[in-house]
Amino acid sequence: MPAPHVSNANDPLERERTHLSSSRAALRAMREDVEALDIKDVTANWVNAAVLERQIEDRITALADLAHTPLFFGRLDYAHAPGADQAEGAEGERFYIGRRHVHDADGDPMVIDWRAPVSQPFYRASKKEPMDVRMRRRFGYTGGDLTAYEDEDLTDTAAADQASKLLQAEIERPRVGPMRDIVATIQPEQDEIVRAGIGGTVCVQGAPGTGKTAVGLHRVAYLLYAHRERLARTGTLVIGPNRSFLHYIEQVLPALGELNVAQATVDDLVAHVEVRGTDSATAARIKGDARMAEVLRRAVRSGVAMPQESVVVVRGSRRWRVPAYEIEEIVRELLDRDIRYGAAREALPQRIAHAVLVRMEQAGEAPDDRVQDAVARNSAVKAAVKAVWPAVDPAKLVLRLLSDAEFLAEHAEGVLSAEEQAEVLWAKPARGVKSAKWSAADAVLIDEAADLVARTPSLGHVVLDEAQDLSPMQYRAVGRRCTTGSATILGDLAQGTTPWATSSWEEALTHLGKPEAAVEELTQGFRVPREVIAYASRLLPAIAPGLAEATSVREAAGDFSVRPVAAGELDGAVVAACRESLAREGSIGLIAADARIAALGALLAEAGLPYLAPGEETTAEARLTLVPASLAKGLEYDYVVLDEPAAVVAGEPDERTGLRRLYVALTRAVSGLTVLHAEALPGQLG
Repeated sequence: MPAPHVSNANDPLERERTHLSSSRAALRAMREDVEALDIKDVTANWVNAAVLERQIEDRITALADLAHTPLFFGRLDYAHAPGADQAEGAEGERFYIGRRHVHDADGDPMVIDWRAPVSQPFYRASKKEPMDVRMRRRFGYTGGDLTAYEDEDLTDTAAADQASKLLQAEIERPRVGPMRDIVATIQPEQDEIVRAGIGGTVCVQGAPGTGKTAVGLHRVAYLLYAHRERLARTGTLVIGPNRSFLHYIEQVLPALGELNVAQATVDDLVAHVEVRGTDSATAARIKGDARMAEVLRRAVRSGVAMPQESVVVVRGSRRWRVPAYEIEEIVRELLDRDIRYGAAREALPQRIAHAVLVRMEQAGEAPDDRVQDAVARNSAVKAAVKAVWPAVDPAKLVLRLLSDAEFLAEHAEGVLSAEEQAEVLWAKPARGVKSAKWSAADAVLIDEAADLVARTPSLGHVVLDEAQDLSPMQYRAVGRRCTTGSATILGDLAQGTTPWATSSWEEALTHLGKPEAAVEELTQGFRVPREVIAYASRLLPAIAPGLAEATSVREAAGDFSVRPVAAGELDGAVVAACRESLAREGSIGLIAADARIAALGALLAEAGLPYLAPGEETTAEARLTLVPASLAKGLEYDYVVLDEPAAVVAGEPDERTGLRRLYVALTRAVSGLTVLHAEALPGQLG
């Protein structure tokens, strides 16, 4: 329970403050030790020195003591002394749980990293399963000052479990600035996902406010802790839907001490060409269909031709002849093996050279590998390979597919209908790769073709957020980046707002190349108030009938109102609602249909209300963000003013997508939601 601050050495809160001060001093000493390292005499060359210097700089950054970030947020008191049946080094001891490990001058731990095994009971222990924990203590902070604590006796099984007021206060704390970590509030079902092993892929279906994005990011932090050397070699990547979203989440991992995790959008991954064009919804859907992979596979291999002439290699006074039928056998074998086009093309001259070496040996010579390499580089062999297995430029190949109706028809026969082929063909063929007005879907096709030619390097772990919006071809592009690694897939089928949004995770995971992945569902909401999520869930039967309705565990109902206004009075009501929200603590998001954004921006400027664009960091002086409905996904605000729901729905190509977009907009609020409408609300809202 909260305790008053009194200056008394016997006061538990004062003792905890003393431990906090000592821990901060120990962290400073750890940082100073790293800063004092002298590497002049321990590096063999300038390359090693540069690498080591970078590692030291990263370590110094990771050991920074952030003034307004609590160094520890909990404490575990274990029940028993060490014994044969107990985990070594835990029982009967007291551990402070925090964002990073801190030790004193003797190496004894003062704060335990939240990812360490001994910290796990802080998130999982209960009176039913205390995990040998006698007492769990949570701490409350104001700014960086420790101001309260709350104890939970896990040995008293007769007493009922009580909700933690400090935990609830932390969940509901107003937010200004980028997304925060949730290490102090991770729930048992979230912790199971966070600590899942690196060997398998996990897919998280999460309703709004269930913390799926935070769970994915904390899973990366956990895996980096548990498998640091492995992931340092293979790399990790977080993929988000857009730059605004990535900017919003970019401080979470650094706050946990993880500085070397790359972030990207799917468009960044496939940026082989400059995207300057757009597709119709129909064309984009067809280009994103998994059937396009077969069309591309056929097109890539279409240049392979059977040899018409023998290959004659001249070495000194001898001529060695490999007949056309034997080269054809080699070519057909390589085609049947279905290896990548580029790898087969590299193997072909070596195979021809090997046939020459067989003839040399039969003639009594003793050639070695150097001779084979020389024959493979022979001009006659190179000319034969060029004629039989020509090089393929992925961008030029896709350019021809989209420009040449006959070429497309040849390779799409039995795969795409004539109408579908006509839909994806460019009305005006481009002159070349650089002048073409490529679309985002075209870039994904080029990425597929590039992988058919040469294998895409695989990372150790990939996190894909807002995954429900990807096309099958985009899933394939992401899957190529983790063929030998694992992935964490995050999304909500009810929030799919693209014409090609996936209808099931099983289908999506198959396209990703991870059909065996476990699908976990999070339905307990921690961010969205009860009344708000209940109102938004009225849309679920129309947009995702198979999904369970989310429930909010928050005690506070939240501020929620739906306000009809007379025609012509909507603008004034929006300004008034923004002023009303700004009178409270926290961030404010004004969400509206994309077509309304310019007019609302002018309206706010005229009213003297400064506002930010999505992705710009809110501060105490600038707390209002004007958010197009198309960019609202994944973002959260303490208070949301939603402008004209009917316009949000009408801004999409079909009603289901429009209602899904509205569902997203309705669920961005953490503390309060005001819905303003002059037009009739969609009937599904009741």
